[in-house]
Order: sequence, then structure tokens, then C-alpha cells
Amino acid sequence: MISKKTKEEIKILKEGGKKLGSIMKRLVREVKPGVSTEDLEKLACELIKKADGRPAFKNFEIFSGEYFPTALCTSVNNEIVHKPAIPGRVLNEGDIIGIDIGMEYPIKKKKKIENRYSRFGGFYTDMAKTIAVGDIDRHTKKLLSATKESLEIAIRKAKPGNTLNDIGKSIQKHVESKGFSVVRDLVGHGVGHKVHEDPQVFNYDFLKEGIKDVVLEPGMVIAIEPMVNVGSPATKSGPDGFSVVTADGSLSAHFEHTIAIVDKGNIVITS
Repeated sequence: MISKKTKEEIKILKEGGKKLGSIMKRLVREVKPGVSTEDLEKLACELIKKADGRPAFKNFEIFSGEYFPTALCTSVNNEIVHKPAIPGRVLNEGDIIGIDIGMEYPIKKKKKIENRYSRFGGFYTDMAKTIAVGDIDRHTKKLLSATKESLEIAIRKAKPGNTLNDIGKSIQKHVESKGFSVVRDLVGHGVGHKVHEDPQVFNYDFLKEGIKDVVLEPGMVIAIEPMVNVGSPATKSGPDGFSVVTADGSLSAHFEHTIAIVDKGNIVITS
């Protein structure tokens, strides 16, 4: 069931999304050879706390009785998503790292409106970027550009009267025109009251798969997140039990924004 947000709730989401965007900007500046994913994790937790927020992913129940251990997903090179920011993992020149971060805001109660679905009362936003670590080769730069561009194109499609498949088709068309492939096994999602909500937001033409389409309406809040591989779109589980990696070992990139559908188009909540 799709949960629409009120104008008041979208206003709070926009406040939290702006704070999350600033946190991401700071994290991106820290990415360089020699920095560890643990360094990024510590900084993210400090900044989220300072913003009166709470990490959305840390201690999130992935499976029954199994919880994600960190605030950040820090997926390097052939890792697509969901790699915990574990200690002792250092970034090297030429790597790429996808930083995926979510935040519940506000935790310190300053608002009359509270989210009844969360015991903390805040609202959830989610975003991701893939960043070069030092210098990367031309083809890898092209991968990052194509993935980011596909998100920008998809955001332009996110408006009342268009459908989720308009978003998915636009991503697939752009990515494949650049010679890359769209991951099929992972999708975007609704967000706001919970970390993950309906609807699923596919990154490809899903009508060919016989999946029912959804018309976009004001009040819907979705996370659009293309995941793009250099090689095959196929995936497999990583050895840690959390991460998802490319089946053929090729590089993968990931970009994401939280988007609110409004009467005149959309608001990029995490801008």
C-alpha cells in the first residue's frame, strides 16, 4: 500500500533531506586514498547526531533477528550496495566508492508533527553517490557520469500523471545508450514514514516483465536509485551476508535521491 505524505510531512522531510545532503557533501570531501570506511562511518555518525537525526540503516533489521551494523553502506568497485562500513578497510588510488546514507529526522522533538510509524517520531530520507578515489580511468569516469545522468533524467520524469515505468524506461534507455547495464535484482522504493515502503521503483522497463504500473500522484515520496554495471546486470551475494556484488566482477555505480511528487512536479528532498 502506497503511503502519501501531507504537505506538512513533506516540509519536515525537506528539512531532513537538506541536512542529509549537507552530510553527504562533507563525506564526499573526505574521500581520498588512505581514508578508511571506518573513518567515514565515524564522521557520518557525528554529523547525523549534530543534525538532530538518527542513522536510518544502523541496527535496521535486514532479516529476522539480523541487523545492519553501520550507518553507512560503503560499496567499493564491484560491490553494488549494502556493504557495511567495517573497520580496517582502506581506500586506494583508482577505487570508486558508493556511499549510501539514510537518516531519520528530527529526533530531538522540535515539531508538533510526529511520525506515528516510528518510536523516535522522525521521518526518513535516503541518498547515495559514487565517488572516485583519486584518479580513475576514462571508462570508469564514463560509468559514473552515465549513472548520475540517468538519475537526473529519471527525476525529470517524476511528476504527476507520469508513471513509475516512465522513470524505469528513461533510466534503462540512457544507461544502455552509454554501453552499460542496469541491475534488475535491486530497485528503489517509497520512503518517508519508513526506511522502505511501497511502491518499488524499478530502473528498467518493467512492463515487459508483466508488472503492474503505478501513476505518480502528489504526496508520493520515492527514492530513485539507478545501480549500473560495466558488465552483466547479474548480481550475487557478497561473502559478508549483507553486500550485493556484480556476478562477473565488473565495476558498479550507484546514485540516489529522495523525491517528493507535488502538484507542479517534484521536490528533490535530498538536494
